[in-house]
Amino acid sequence: MMLTILVFIGLMIAAATFAAMLWSIAYPARRLWPPKRYTMATPILVWVPTFTLFGILIVLGVIEWGSLPIPTWLRFGVGVPLIVAGNVVVWSEAAQFGIAQTGGAKGSLRTSGMYRYSRNPQYVADIAMIFGWIVLCASAGAALVGFAGIAVLIAAPFAEEPWLKEQYGPPFENYKAKVRRFL
Repeated sequence: MMLTILVFIGLMIAAATFAAMLWSIAYPARRLWPPKRYTMATPILVWVPTFTLFGILIVLGVIEWGSLPIPTWLRFGVGVPLIVAGNVVVWSEAAQFGIAQTGGAKGSLRTSGMYRYSRNPQYVADIAMIFGWIVLCASAGAALVGFAGIAVLIAAPFAEEPWLKEQYGPPFENYKAKVRRFL
């Protein structure tokens, strides 16, 4: 029962976030992401669902540890390095970028660091962490919720790019022409 509730909550968070991304892609003038105004409520609206989803992934993985037939060598040989590399990239870039700007606040166009190789290194790193966790824990529930979370992370840059073009104009266009969206 607990497992079903966690999967349901995780899928609902991912579905609501994915819907917000799709809305923002379809209606950039009335976008939900990135927020039009960064207020005191913005960090709560951004980080509570994000950390709740990651927390659910961790709990599901622990509860169902090893329920999928993934070889141990693959689980530890692929899962752990993806989790470690993803964390290094996310936290080093968040430290450079700033937590507020990572969460949707206006700031400067970042093109250095890992942003030289990807326009969205934090999303790529988050995807790596989630995929790494799915492989490491070999949990069906974590896989289901994790792949829904990955779909959100793939959609997010498409919602952000019209805003980036509006904010930074030609410098963003030049950057976009030189650096790939993901890898």
